[in-house]
Amino acid sequence: MLRRLALTAVVPLAVLAAAVPASTATASGAASSGPVPSAAPTSGPFAAARPALGPLPMPLPLPGFLDGGEGTDAGEADEARTRLTVSVENTGVPGADGTFQLECGPTGGTHPEGQAACDRLAEAGATRAGRQELFRETPEGTMCTMIHGGDAFARIVGTWEGRAVDTTASRRDGCEIARWNSLVPVLPDVR
Repeated sequence: MLRRLALTAVVPLAVLAAAVPASTATASGAASSGPVPSAAPTSGPFAAARPALGPLPMPLPLPGFLDGGEGTDAGEADEARTRLTVSVENTGVPGADGTFQLECGPTGGTHPEGQAACDRLAEAGATRAGRQELFRETPEGTMCTMIHGGDAFARIVGTWEGRAVDTTASRRDGCEIARWNSLVPVLPDVR
């Protein structure tokens, strides 16, 4: 964003600086006997605002904290820092209850759908909203539909993209059901 802002400010100034001398040279041709008035100020606070002619500077690569942490190898580095313990109970799905280890980059652990779970985490991590919302618990006082989705309960503890995770999920109301479903296949699909 900062790079775009800087480039949108520098490029028009450079074009304007190149156009002003060219237009004054055309206006002061052989038929002209004296100096031609210019729109560029020659005195006052804006006199120094005219950029020097020359090549535009090359944009420098932004540090990770300015470009949203999306450097060239950020995805690979973040994925390698994912290690979660997923504990699930009362799902009613055979083989879904238990405690599973999930590691991404490379995929490992005891999670029954390890690769699909790592893919879901990578998909959510690719967007700012996904990084902020994936493991966020439903805020206190949120209006949720009173739909009971079952007694399934899960706890996820560990590290995701270098951030500590310690959250629980259930299916006690509409908000929690939607949250559980957004975490499938990290959590089992119990629909």
